[in-house]
Parts: sequence; structure tokens; C-alpha cells
Amino acid sequence: MHGETDHLCRRLWTTIWRRRAPQWLAALLPMLLASRMLPATRIAMAAAITLWAICAIADGYRWKQRIAEQWQSWLNAAIPSLEDSSELLTSDAKTPIAKLQQQRLQARLASALTDADYQRIARTQARLSIWPLLLAILATGAAIAWQGQPVPTPPPPPVAAHANKPIIDGEVYLSVTPPAYTGVKPFETGARDIQIPQYTDVRWCVRNATGAEPAVELGDGHTLAIGKDCAKLRVEDSLFWRVRGTSATRYNIRVTPDQAPQVSIIEPTELIHLLQKDAKSVQISVSARDDYAIVRASLHMTLARGSGENIRFSDKEVPLPQSSDPKSRSWEKQWTLAELGMEPGDELYFFVRATDNAPENPHTAQSPTYTLRLPGPEAESLDSTALPSMSKPENLRSQRQIIIDTEQLVADLKANPGMPAATQRSRSEGIAADQAALRLRYGQFLGEESSLFGDEEHEHEHHGQEKAGSEISVMKEFGHAHDVEDNATIFDPQTKAVLKRALSAMWDAEKSLRAVSPKTALPPEYKALDAIKELQAAERVYLHRTAFVPPALKEEKRMTGDIVGAMSYKRAQGAASDTVPAEVRDLVQALSQDGALPALWSKAAREAIAARISDQEQKLSAQRAVQDVQDGCVPCRAELRAWLRGTLTDAPVLLQARPLADTPFRQAWSGKEQAK
Repeated sequence: MHGETDHLCRRLWTTIWRRRAPQWLAALLPMLLASRMLPATRIAMAAAITLWAICAIADGYRWKQRIAEQWQSWLNAAIPSLEDSSELLTSDAKTPIAKLQQQRLQARLASALTDADYQRIARTQARLSIWPLLLAILATGAAIAWQGQPVPTPPPPPVAAHANKPIIDGEVYLSVTPPAYTGVKPFETGARDIQIPQYTDVRWCVRNATGAEPAVELGDGHTLAIGKDCAKLRVEDSLFWRVRGTSATRYNIRVTPDQAPQVSIIEPTELIHLLQKDAKSVQISVSARDDYAIVRASLHMTLARGSGENIRFSDKEVPLPQSSDPKSRSWEKQWTLAELGMEPGDELYFFVRATDNAPENPHTAQSPTYTLRLPGPEAESLDSTALPSMSKPENLRSQRQIIIDTEQLVADLKANPGMPAATQRSRSEGIAADQAALRLRYGQFLGEESSLFGDEEHEHEHHGQEKAGSEISVMKEFGHAHDVEDNATIFDPQTKAVLKRALSAMWDAEKSLRAVSPKTALPPEYKALDAIKELQAAERVYLHRTAFVPPALKEEKRMTGDIVGAMSYKRAQGAASDTVPAEVRDLVQALSQDGALPALWSKAAREAIAARISDQEQKLSAQRAVQDVQDGCVPCRAELRAWLRGTLTDAPVLLQARPLADTPFRQAWSGKEQAK
């Protein structure tokens, strides 16, 4: 039976593939035509034909798998005489009835399944598709459009910036020796533009010199004679040079300054990071990077503990571990609070400091100071705030206790709507009295001395001396004269603003409680509590130590009375300084004409350019203009004048009167005007 079913599957696959083959051949035709008619697209068409072959093979394999899985259902649907029993052709019959049915199917199969049945099954299952043809047409059109565009010519390969120019006998060449700490190797090159690190030693030499010894003119006006030992210069700023007399070509020496390290704190991201009360650890991630190498990098931590005037600081420095790259150091660690020594209520200030490997003038960079704050237990009174300590009355309640009492009253009113009005008013008035007492305690720091409701603590004996009901008695009873607010406190404006916000919220809460509306009193009570917390958090301020450290006195001069060389602490008042040097002003005026320039004008121009132009490229251009004018270029004077005028950004504005000739006609005209 298996041989017959395999023959049946092969015939089905052959019939279906004959039906699908024209679709794939139609898709191949436009690609073959494009490849034949447009030679420029042959590579693209070859790739497309390869993809077409892969898709065609995959399609044939897909149909072979479908036939192996579904041919029984196809036969049952196409040939009713098989009585939906095609599955028995591939399985062994186990019952007598199944064996009898299997024999009947085998006898009918040869006569029932014809070529027309195979073709009908192929037409039903494998329908025509135009997708291969459409995709082939799109691929061909894209290849033709791409072939019609001009092919961009590749740009010439750039000249390597660090490729050394060949050294020719009799010509000046450079011998460059960068500082050892930069790690840049020394090299020799012919006359060309170079880029070197700062403080590099440059030597101008001549190999197999013939004739007179040449000289090198620098952009800053100096001249170096090239002898047997070459001309040597330690370059600190960008400049240009040329050989005197032989060529007008100028070559640039651009200097790359040694940059300071770049330090950053990656985690935490906030400058002030508030930890959770139950926090056990904190993530600190820092990094430092330099252009050459970092020799020292450390994490500085300062722990602050205590409150009020009893604050203690402890410092700790932890070096950052080295990495395989000497240019960078990174450290990421999950610190436990025990390692940091932090307890509830403490603050940790930390920053990163790094120093590079410059031997003479090392650069040190420091990151901003970050703060880790671990909340402490909630303060129940003013004793833990930044305000001056005062004796606390026994009956004074904290703002948090007032909120608790108000919330309890609201809950009781909700649970017992029928509470007597007298009880409601009594409880609400009691809470309002506590709020007023607390408000007065805070108000003392802003110069307040009285209560709007005339509490007994402000009653004085002179109240009864005035006539009852008079305006003066009412003012004295309910509105004592207050101190000036700005003079009654030593706090800074920020602290005053927080105090005012707290007092305003307490006023609103007290008014609601007096009106027996405890529910509306809760929001201002919470605002007052937030302001108090802000005062508590601002009590500790950390500043870097910046105290003046005087120089050490020489022991041999102590107790001798010798004041030779000591400068007086009194300084004479100097005259108003002129921001524009006189020689530069005269040079700018002289450059606007074609006459002779002042004496030593090149020195004054170069000094002004070196002192007032910071951009390296602009400085080189200005120095070239000086040299061009020095060479006798008259049109170059306008360029040099523009550079010099650009350096006078802070020159004062001078108002000058215009000369006016006094002619007889003008005298007659003035007399006529006066007569009118």
C-alpha cells in the first residue's frame, strides 16, 4: 500500500507543479530581458534571479509537504466513490469491517482516479497567483532606475593628517618631541602644518646644509637662527613659521592644550537625594576621564550628625580604583549605610576630585557636592528646628498633634452625626486655642506679639486704665503694637518666607476651627506641617572650607622689629585707567592711512593680539596680517586694522565736537536770528 500511496503523491505533486511553473517562468522573463538589454544591471539581475530560484525551490518544497499531509482529504472531496475512507489506504486495518472496506477501496482506486481527477484537484488547491510576476517587475524597474542615475565618483583619498613629509637635503625639517607624559611618540617631518600637544619641544634643523645658515621667522615676531645644533623652541601657544628670504610659504603649528579631567557623578542623579526611612543601602556611581592619564582620583565624603549648634562633621577620603585604561576611572558600588556610618537624621556630602599626570602644572577637577539625606524621627516640637531654642510651655502642642486631634474630631462627627452642637464647638475651640498658641510661638520670630482673639497670655494690667469700649482700649486689648518685622529677626529672607507661609496656613486652620469646620481646617494644617518640616530640613548647611590661610612667617624675622620689604596696608587711590593703550589707538589711526606707521608698531600689535584674542585660529590670522603689513603689503593694513579694532571691545565712547568756521555770513545770520 505504501508504494501505491507514494506513486499517488508523486503524481499529485507533478500535476500541481505543472500548474505553478508558468507563474514562475513569467516572473523570470522580465529579469532575463533586463539583463540582456541593459548590461549595467546584470549584477543586480543576477542577484534577483538567484533570489527567484531560491523562492521557486522553496515553493516546490512547500507544496510537497502539503501534499504529504492533506492528500487524503483532497481525494475524499474530489472522488465521492471513495466514501470518505481514503485514510484506510495508508493504515493497517485491524477489524474485519475495516479490512473489507480497504479491499473495496483498492479495487476502486485504479478505475476511479484518472488524469482528469488529478488536474481537477490541482485547479482546486493550487490557484493562480500574480505575486511572483509583480515582484519581478518591481525589481526590474528598480534596477533600471538605479542604472539611469549617474554613478558618483569616489572622492580622492584624504591626505593623512599625521603622515610625515619626506626630508630633503638642504631644506628645513622639524624634529618634534612631545612631553613624555602625553604618550605621543617623537617624530621628524618636512616643512608642513602639524598638530602637537602643549609644551612640545620643536627643533628646526637642516640636513646637509649648503650655503648660508637659514633663519626661521615665527608668528610672534621672534627669529630663530638655525645653526649646527638646530633652533629649539618650547611651544605653548599656536603659531606659524616660515623660512626667511627663501619662501613666502607659512606653516602652522597648532597646539592642543592639556585639558583638565572631566569628573561626574552618575548615581544618584539628584543633588539632594532623600533616602527612604527603611533604606539599608545606596548606589553611588562615579567616573573620571582625562585626555592623557589620571594619576589620582578620590571620593571625598563628609558625614554630618546632630542638630542645632551640636553638629559634628567627619571627613573620609576613598581612592577610586584604577582601571586598564589610564585615561579613565569608573567606580560603581552599592554602599551599605553601615559602611557610610549613616544613622537616621544624618546627612552625607560627597564629591569626586581627580588630578591628571601633567608634571609641572597638574590640573585638578572637582564635581559638584551631592547630598544623601536619611530622614530621622519626626520632631514633635520646635526644639529640633533651626529656630532659636526657647522654653517650651507644658500645654503647648505640636502641629502634628493638632492634626491628629482635628482628624479625630472629623471621624467622631462622621460616626456620630447627632453630636451636640455645644460639644462640637467646645472641642473645635480647644483645638483652635492650641493652634493659636503654636502660631504665636512661631510668630515671635517675625516680631508678632499679640493674638487676634486676645489670649490671656497677652493681658496686661494697663488694659483696665482706659475707658471700657473706647477705641484705644479695644486696640490695646486686641492689637498691641508690633515690632518691625524685618528688624525683629535675624533670619535670612528664605527662612522668613517659610515662616510666613507656616503662619498663614495656621491662620487659615484657626479660622476654620473657630467656625466649627474641622474638615476644612485639615488642608491648611498640613501646609503648616510641610513648612515646619522644610525649616527642620534647612537647619544644616554644608559649605566647603574656604578660610584664608596666611603665609608662614619667617622665624628669623620674628621679634626683630625689621620691617624692610613690608608693604603698607594702605593703598593709594589710583586714577581712572584707560582700557585702550595709547600705542594701539595711534596704530589703528595710522593704519587707516598710507603713511608711515609708528615706531615699534609690530610689537604693540602682537602684544594686543596675544592679550585680547583667545581663539587660536583668529590669533593665527591676526598674526599673519601683522607679518603681511610688515612685509610691505599696503592693502593688508585694512585687515590688520579690523583685527585691532575687534580687540577693543571695552573701549569707552568718546564724544568729539565738530569744528565750525566762524565766517562773516554766519555772523550776519546769527545777528538776524537774535533780532527776531
